[in-house]
Amino acid sequence: MFKGSIVALVTPMKKNGDIDFISLKKLINIHISNGTNAIVIGGTTGEASTLSIPEHYELIEKSIEYSNGKIPIIAGTGSNNTKEAIEWTSEAKRVGSDACLIVTPYYNNPTQEGLYKHFKTIADNVDIPQILYNVPSRTGYSIEIDIVKKLSNHKNIIGIKEASGNLEYCARLL
Repeated sequence: MFKGSIVALVTPMKKNGDIDFISLKKLINIHISNGTNAIVIGGTTGEASTLSIPEHYELIEKSIEYSNGKIPIIAGTGSNNTKEAIEWTSEAKRVGSDACLIVTPYYNNPTQEGLYKHFKTIADNVDIPQILYNVPSRTGYSIEIDIVKKLSNHKNIIGIKEASGNLEYCARLL
């Protein structure tokens, strides 16, 4: 479903801290005109953790509007709270996201079985393509290979954004 260059887009902000939607539209158009294959909105690069829930929703909705079907939008909808991640993922689906990026829960440090249940519960509850996001520099731990393999059997889990920087882990994952 997704291939090529997928860019995690920064969320442009005004000096007063509001989202700069004019600059957002310009950034999306730059990626459309330069052949980017998809855009991630509201992930960790987009400082999703600093946005309010209404801002996060508006960011996703406006990005979909601005893309006008010309480039797929992958919405960052992960949370360390499973119920919240389900709500955010459901909202992203409702407004037309092409997929969602679900970050490994931060701060809580769940067991690997807890991680499995977290991702599986989101995938069971929201029928939209989902990409796992393994980013131990932000969360403090990695998703073990066995858990990734187990989750890869779920129809809604279509991939992983692997950001550990661990080449041995990547080779084993492949």
